[in-house]
Amino acid sequence: MSSRYMSNAEAVAGNAQIPSETQNTERASISSASALALGPLGTVMDDVGTFNGGSYRISHRDTNSVLTIQLAMGCPLTAKPGAMIAMSHSITLKGEFSFEWKKLFASGEMTLSTYTGPGELLLAPSALGDITVLRLNGDEWKVGKDAYLASTSGIRKDLKAQRLTKTVFSGEGLFIHKIWGTGLLWIQSFGAIIKKDLAEGESYYIDNGHLVAWNCKFDIERVASGGIISGFTSGEGLACKFVGPGTVYLQTRNLNAFGAQIKVSTASG
Repeated sequence: MSSRYMSNAEAVAGNAQIPSETQNTERASISSASALALGPLGTVMDDVGTFNGGSYRISHRDTNSVLTIQLAMGCPLTAKPGAMIAMSHSITLKGEFSFEWKKLFASGEMTLSTYTGPGELLLAPSALGDITVLRLNGDEWKVGKDAYLASTSGIRKDLKAQRLTKTVFSGEGLFIHKIWGTGLLWIQSFGAIIKKDLAEGESYYIDNGHLVAWNCKFDIERVASGGIISGFTSGEGLACKFVGPGTVYLQTRNLNAFGAQIKVSTASG
């Protein structure tokens, strides 16, 4: 065969050895797209850890999550009422009643469930959602009114009143949880949980009803352009603007919007 002709194998080998300008451009485009796709972090992997007096595993993620806790003898754990799925017969359950006018006004829980080991305890959100854990070392977090699930004995929590604009437009109502101390805090969501870390001075907008927990400052700002009509018709005229440094946990679904959709679907048959 004439040397002017190459076999298919030789042609392929030649192309593999000397990438064309087009191939280089395509690879650069794919690399750039991959970099641009990096955003807030989520996970579907099991989260396993230990604490003073026990261990935990978060499984069946990311919208049917279950928190399994192994408690040592005499180790207490506080949880939201109604969160228990199951527990060992050796665990002691005690309900605590704490009346406060702000809890009554905020429709907050007046009771807390305290579980004392030894044994196994299974907890889960009341709605389809995820669970994640925060390890506190004396720092303070703000947690949405429905996002608290459980905590170890070194964690303290109280209700904190928000300003009027945040009360009306943040989707969290007048009161949120202020949580501080040393230990583990488990929070829950409606839908999957996404973690967003913010650098110093970095701002990030989150729509109403998607907040779970945060340790940085935020305010309500108008993000839609085109006047007040545009803001109301888009449904996203006002949003929560967070400014770093800090971390925000958000949920992928809005419980109020989901409830409204259910009503519409039920009414339409």
